[in-house]
This record gives sequence, structure tokens and C-alpha cells, in this order.
Amino acid sequence: MNPTKLDHVAYWLADRDSITDFLTEHLDVHVIDRTDAFTLLGSNARRGKLTLFAAEGPRERGALEHVALRVSNLDVALAELPRDLALERPRDGEAYFDLSEGVRLGLVERETDVEYDLDHVALFSADPEETAAEYASLGFAPAAPGPSGSPRVEVGGAWVEFHPGEPGAPERPLLNHLAVLVDSVDEHIAAANDLGVEIENVVDAANTYAVFLRGPEHVRIEYVEHKPTFSLT
Repeated sequence: MNPTKLDHVAYWLADRDSITDFLTEHLDVHVIDRTDAFTLLGSNARRGKLTLFAAEGPRERGALEHVALRVSNLDVALAELPRDLALERPRDGEAYFDLSEGVRLGLVERETDVEYDLDHVALFSADPEETAAEYASLGFAPAAPGPSGSPRVEVGGAWVEFHPGEPGAPERPLLNHLAVLVDSVDEHIAAANDLGVEIENVVDAANTYAVFLRGPEHVRIEYVEHKPTFSLT
């Protein structure tokens, strides 16, 4: 398995429109696509994105702690947020805030050629070190701990990090899936079969071809291939 980048993070949300309105008003992202089932947002269709799937509420946090976006100037990005928004600043160059339905987002100052690209996803794990090792077996590259000190893995310059906590097995999780970009889905289907990893679904859509695997601690991982017809803007 050899994913090349962290493509998107997908949520289940009862009110995706309110989250969409906040993100498009206060972050430099736009609606890339909207259907009856989901809204796709990002600053660049070929870089890290957020997908908001419509679902019944309330949602349970489950494994998802937060998603952090990368900006080149944190002060400039924070100036675009509402003045009354409560911010947590655990370290220099980082800020985190909560929205509705348990959505927690972060902004991380780091050199980047695309503003508001995905920087990292933080997941709760009952055993962070072991979970990081399991992700490594699924094609994520081993990486040194990040600024938070938590174990993490890397994919295409972005990270998935694992914070101590109980992800549980919620019936209505907030996290729909994590998606990584690959060159060949068929090769990853074969690799999953060789590894004995559960294949949940294969989706052949207009612009993408994807396989969904059941990852550690009930997290769904999508390995997605962009077809030559991929033309989202």
C-alpha cells in the first residue's frame, strides 16, 4: 500500500449547511461540489478537503478529536474568524476552536503552497503507539511525534496523529472516513486481500474509483484514485 497524500476528511452531520456557511465565510475555502448527499469544501480541489455528509443527528464524537488546516500566517487567518469565537492556543503557531455538532478545527502555521490545506487529523486511540503501527501497515509512513508529543504517521506531507482516549464504537459517529489518494485502487484491493484487511465497499464513481477499508478502532479509510475525468475546481 502506498498512498500519496491525505485527500479529504469526511464527516457525518445533521446540519452541514451551518458548518459550510462558517467555513466559506471565515476561511478561504469554497464549495467544490454539493449534492443531496454531501458538500465538498476546500481551497483547492486537488489538495486536502473536507466532505460533509448529511446524516441524522445527534452525532457522537467517537474517534475524531480534531482536524487541523495549514496556513502560512496564523495571525492573518485568525483575523478572519469571529471575534467572540473561543480559541485554544496550546502552542505557538497553533489555534483550535469548536463549532456545532462536535466539530473541532485547528489552524496551524506552517510553510505551505496552498492555504487551508490539510495539516493533520487527530484521532483518539486506546493505544496510540500500537495504532500508529497498524496505520503504518496500511501504507502510512512512520513519523516522529508532532508538537503535541503524540504518536503519528505521515502521508504526502500531512499527518494522522493519535491522542490517548477511548474512541468507542458509536452508532452515529461524527467521522465518516479518512481518504488518501492512490495511483491504483485495484492494487490496494489486492494488497488488502493479501493483508487480510476487511474491505467494506468499492465505489466506482464518475470522477473517482475508491475502496473503503475498515481500519483500526472502527475508523473507515478510503483509498481513492482520481480518474482522468477528474475535473473539480
